[in-house]
Amino acid sequence: MIGIGSDHGGFDLKQSVISYLKEQGFEYKDFGCMDKSSCDYPIYGRAVAEAVAAGECEKGIVICTTGIGISMTANKVPGVRCALCADTVSAKLTRLHNDANVLAMGGGIIGENLALSIVDTFLHTDFSGEERHQRRVNLIEKD
Repeated sequence: MIGIGSDHGGFDLKQSVISYLKEQGFEYKDFGCMDKSSCDYPIYGRAVAEAVAAGECEKGIVICTTGIGISMTANKVPGVRCALCADTVSAKLTRLHNDANVLAMGGGIIGENLALSIVDTFLHTDFSGEERHQRRVNLIEKD
């Protein structure tokens, strides 16, 4: 299950990502927002992050205009490693090296085609599990 959420600035891109998830056969849960009315990104970023941290969703995708605020919010939830990505190399390496479990994107920063490539890369790249990367993830998670 993939958790997905956005504010009004990421709404259109979220709808494109949902279409991609459906086409690819991914189960997903839409945590909102549900239209383009002005709203607060922390509500939706936190909802997705909490679902990932609780194990309700395996991974999450959060989108606001820049991706910055919503990624900051998601990273406040213990157990979440949210990476703001604007290219496929970052999406691949954050999965391989950081075992990121939430992807953040900026709906006003990247176009739909690039965003869907980033999502595809993020969802289809496994954590390497290499000792040095696991050690670093453990250090990230340390209180």
